[in-house]
Amino acid sequence: MKTITEYDLEELKLIYRLLHSHLQQEIELMDSVLMHDLQRYLQDKARADGVDVSVHAQWTTWLNGGVVLHSVE
Repeated sequence: MKTITEYDLEELKLIYRLLHSHLQQEIELMDSVLMHDLQRYLQDKARADGVDVSVHAQWTTWLNGGVVLHSVE
């Protein structure tokens, strides 16, 4: 079995984004150890790329492969 560090980073980002987008519908995800571990791993990778993960816009942009998402008003 692979460890989380052996998976493709872009695939992990996609999985995280999909899970995160369903937090409101699946509240149990908030307490998921896997979700926490995945977020922590991705945040460590983002920090290594120079991203301040405490700045939501930077974190989101990094998760989306550099694509800046704009909210629809």
